[in-house]
Amino acid sequence: MTTIPSRLATLARTSAGPVESRGRALKLYRDWYRSAPEIVAIYALSVSPAYVRHAVRQRFERNRNVTDQRAIDVLLLKGRQDYQETMNCWKQTDHILGILLEPQDRPRRTFLQKFYEGRDEEAIIPAASGI
Repeated sequence: MTTIPSRLATLARTSAGPVESRGRALKLYRDWYRSAPEIVAIYALSVSPAYVRHAVRQRFERNRNVTDQRAIDVLLLKGRQDYQETMNCWKQTDHILGILLEPQDRPRRTFLQKFYEGRDEEAIIPAASGI
Protein backbone atom coordinates (compact mmCIF):
# COMPACT_ATOMS: atom_id res chain seq x y z
CA MET A 1 0.00 0.00 0.00
CA THR A 2 1.33 3.41 -0.94
CA THR A 3 1.55 5.98 1.80
CA ILE A 4 -0.28 9.18 0.94
CA PRO A 5 0.24 11.54 3.89
CA SER A 6 -2.67 13.79 2.99
CA ARG A 7 -5.12 10.89 2.64
CA LEU A 8 -6.29 11.08 6.24
CA ALA A 9 -5.14 14.58 7.13
CA THR A 10 -7.61 16.90 8.80
CA LEU A 11 -7.29 20.42 10.10
CA ALA A 12 -6.67 20.97 13.79
CA ARG A 13 -9.70 22.82 15.07
CA THR A 14 -11.54 23.54 18.25
CA SER A 15 -15.09 22.47 18.90
CA ALA A 16 -17.81 25.09 19.24
CA GLY A 17 -19.48 23.18 22.07
CA PRO A 18 -20.12 19.81 23.64
CA VAL A 19 -22.45 18.72 20.85
CA GLU A 20 -19.83 19.25 18.16
CA SER A 21 -17.06 17.60 20.19
CA ARG A 22 -19.32 14.60 20.83
CA GLY A 23 -19.93 14.28 17.08
CA ARG A 24 -16.20 14.49 16.37
CA ALA A 25 -15.48 11.87 19.04
CA LEU A 26 -18.09 9.53 17.56
CA LYS A 27 -16.64 9.98 14.09
CA LEU A 28 -13.14 9.20 15.37
CA TYR A 29 -14.44 6.14 17.22
CA ARG A 30 -16.22 4.89 14.10
CA ASP A 31 -13.08 5.38 12.03
CA TRP A 32 -11.03 3.31 14.49
CA TYR A 33 -13.76 0.70 14.77
CA ARG A 34 -14.19 0.25 11.03
CA SER A 35 -10.48 0.08 10.34
CA ALA A 36 -9.74 -2.68 12.88
CA PRO A 37 -9.60 -5.46 10.23
CA GLU A 38 -7.31 -3.31 8.09
CA ILE A 39 -5.01 -2.62 11.04
CA VAL A 40 -4.74 -6.34 11.76
CA ALA A 41 -3.97 -7.04 8.10
CA ILE A 42 -1.48 -4.17 7.61
CA TYR A 43 0.60 -4.95 10.68
CA ALA A 44 0.11 -8.77 10.54
CA LEU A 45 -1.03 -8.85 14.14
CA SER A 46 -1.69 -12.12 15.91
CA VAL A 47 -4.88 -10.76 17.44
CA SER A 48 -8.38 -10.60 16.04
CA PRO A 49 -10.11 -7.42 14.85
CA ALA A 50 -12.54 -7.88 17.73
CA TYR A 51 -9.65 -7.55 20.18
CA VAL A 52 -8.47 -4.35 18.47
CA ARG A 53 -12.01 -2.97 18.67
CA HIS A 54 -12.18 -3.89 22.35
CA ALA A 55 -8.87 -2.11 23.04
CA VAL A 56 -10.07 0.99 21.16
CA ARG A 57 -13.31 0.94 23.13
CA GLN A 58 -11.37 0.83 26.41
CA ARG A 59 -9.26 3.81 25.35
CA PHE A 60 -12.37 5.85 24.57
CA GLU A 61 -14.17 4.74 27.74
CA ARG A 62 -11.21 5.81 29.88
CA ASN A 63 -11.72 9.42 28.76
CA ARG A 64 -15.51 9.36 28.83
CA ASN A 65 -15.87 11.63 31.87
CA VAL A 66 -13.62 14.43 30.62
CA THR A 67 -15.67 17.64 30.61
CA ASP A 68 -13.11 20.38 29.93
CA GLN A 69 -13.64 21.47 26.32
CA ARG A 70 -9.96 22.22 25.71
CA ALA A 71 -8.91 18.83 27.07
CA ILE A 72 -11.48 17.12 24.82
CA ASP A 73 -10.11 18.97 21.79
CA VAL A 74 -6.56 17.89 22.67
CA LEU A 75 -7.67 14.27 23.09
CA LEU A 76 -9.48 14.39 19.74
CA LEU A 77 -6.41 15.87 18.04
CA LYS A 78 -4.12 13.21 19.49
CA GLY A 79 -6.57 10.45 18.63
CA ARG A 80 -6.85 11.67 15.04
CA GLN A 81 -3.06 11.88 14.76
CA ASP A 82 -2.71 8.35 16.11
CA TYR A 83 -5.29 7.13 13.62
CA GLN A 84 -3.54 8.83 10.70
CA GLU A 85 -0.12 7.48 11.73
CA THR A 86 -1.53 3.98 12.16
CA MET A 87 -3.37 3.85 8.86
CA ASN A 88 -0.47 5.36 6.88
CA CYS A 89 1.89 2.67 8.27
CA TRP A 90 4.04 5.19 10.06
CA LYS A 91 4.18 2.94 13.11
CA GLN A 92 5.82 -0.38 13.69
CA THR A 93 4.13 -3.49 14.98
CA ASP A 94 5.59 -2.93 18.43
CA HIS A 95 3.95 0.49 18.58
CA ILE A 96 0.58 -1.01 17.79
CA LEU A 97 0.90 -3.89 20.23
CA GLY A 98 2.51 -1.86 23.00
CA ILE A 99 0.84 1.51 22.76
CA LEU A 100 -2.61 0.84 21.38
CA LEU A 101 -3.40 -2.64 22.63
CA GLU A 102 -1.71 -2.65 26.05
CA PRO A 103 -3.98 -1.72 28.92
CA GLN A 104 -2.63 1.52 30.34
CA ASP A 105 -4.26 1.48 33.74
CA ARG A 106 -1.83 2.05 36.55
CA PRO A 107 -2.44 0.47 39.94
CA ARG A 108 -3.59 2.98 42.52
CA ARG A 109 -1.09 3.68 45.26
CA THR A 110 -1.52 5.32 48.60
CA PHE A 111 0.18 8.53 49.58
CA LEU A 112 2.77 6.67 51.63
CA GLN A 113 3.68 4.34 48.76
CA LYS A 114 4.29 7.36 46.51
CA PHE A 115 6.19 9.08 49.31
CA TYR A 116 8.50 6.10 49.80
CA GLU A 117 9.22 6.03 46.07
CA GLY A 118 10.23 9.68 46.27
CA ARG A 119 8.06 11.04 43.48
CA ASP A 120 4.55 12.20 42.74
CA GLU A 121 3.46 11.05 39.28
CA GLU A 122 0.39 13.28 39.21
CA ALA A 123 2.71 16.29 39.34
CA ILE A 124 4.70 14.97 36.36
CA ILE A 125 1.83 14.12 33.97
CA PRO A 126 0.22 17.14 32.28
CA ALA A 127 -3.49 17.47 32.86
CA ALA A 128 -4.44 17.39 29.15
CA SER A 129 -2.28 14.41 28.21
CA GLY A 130 -5.14 11.91 28.26
CA ILE A 131 -3.17 9.48 30.39
